Amino acid sequence: MENGAARTVPAVIVAIDGPSGTGKSSTSKAVAGQLGLSYLDTGAQYRAITWWMVSNGIDVTDPSAIAAAAGKPEIISGTDPAAPAITVDGTDVAGPIRTDEVTSKVSAVSAVPEVRARITELQRSIAADAEAGIVVEGRDIGTTVLPDADLKIFLTASPEARAARRSGELKGADINATREALVKRDAADSSRKTSPLAKADDAVEVDTSDLTLQQVIECVVTLVEEKRAAK
Repeated sequence: MENGAARTVPAVIVAIDGPSGTGKSSTSKAVAGQLGLSYLDTGAQYRAITWWMVSNGIDVTDPSAIAAAAGKPEIISGTDPAAPAITVDGTDVAGPIRTDEVTSKVSAVSAVPEVRARITELQRSIAADAEAGIVVEGRDIGTTVLPDADLKIFLTASPEARAARRSGELKGADINATREALVKRDAADSSRKTSPLAKADDAVEVDTSDLTLQQVIECVVTLVEEKRAAK
């Protein structure tokens, strides 16, 4: 029984939100791994449905075409923090969903209410099935997807710090171009009508600009352990 140890402590649902480049994925995966929790990258799900739309010739500039196709792909997310897998219609898309083409189109696809309704339902069912608890990362988890999460964390960082991290990840990327792309995506995600990127009123904000990844992980682990102890 793999999670035997984890089941002796209360299951805890942790929502980690924030814009790109704040260390969300690395932190969420590490915290889940350290505490024996499941892990869900909700951004990967939006990327997966965007990849499917692009691959199937759906016009991603046409919200009605996106809405009509939103229910078609079968998206399955693995929740192992050590190896988070994602498939669309049985195809492993972990690599293809990270391309520039998908990245440039994901905000437009994600803004369509039918897409958000479909993916939100998927996310809620995954969280409900996580016996030991789960760390769910995204942009609207604490506000829309799991408003009753036990702990909500909102990671922030300056655009400069985020661009430096992102261009480090995207080897050889132009830091100014990366910064501009991040600011543009923030604006798109924060201003969309359906489930915008936003900090929940009861979220703990952690500014990661001057912290190492290890410091951010330690901070979040402490917050989760305090929440568990209080349950």
